Amino acid sequence: MEEQLTAALIEEATKKSSLIWLSAGGGRPQAAWHVWLDGAAYLVTGGAEQAVPGLDEAAGSAAPVTVTVRSKDKGSRAIAYLARPSRLEPGTPEWDTAVAELHAKRLNAPDGEQQPARWARESSVTRLEPTGDVVEQPGGMSPDSGAAPPPPSPATTLGPLPYVLGRRRNRG
Repeated sequence: MEEQLTAALIEEATKKSSLIWLSAGGGRPQAAWHVWLDGAAYLVTGGAEQAVPGLDEAAGSAAPVTVTVRSKDKGSRAIAYLARPSRLEPGTPEWDTAVAELHAKRLNAPDGEQQPARWARESSVTRLEPTGDVVEQPGGMSPDSGAAPPPPSPATTLGPLPYVLGRRRNRG
């Protein structure tokens, strides 16, 4: 029963959210637009489309990818789960079905109706099938924000800030 609830939560959350965060090969999570179709998320990467570092390597080795889905209502994490990536080959029935749905959802296509042909030439269409393993779920979320730490920088502020016209003085 709990497996069915988890599968339903994964499907609903991923279907409603237009953006998912993918972490392939233990790398930094990357935002990606997708469509949900037949129990899996499909996305286009490479070429002029979005880049998700490590996804092609994960699809080649069948290593799981961590998918984090945000809540449509609050924007916070709704669920994080593992998915098995697989690359679709152009011309197969599954590729044709997925590309038709992706093409309909893609906003501001630079080449209009020629987009599916460009995807076949220079991009990858990947299917992310949930494995059923949940990393985080409601009631079991990590207290960590999930935000990446800022990159190291030599920038510092030593002493008072410079005078700026219009800035209110601190009357503390």
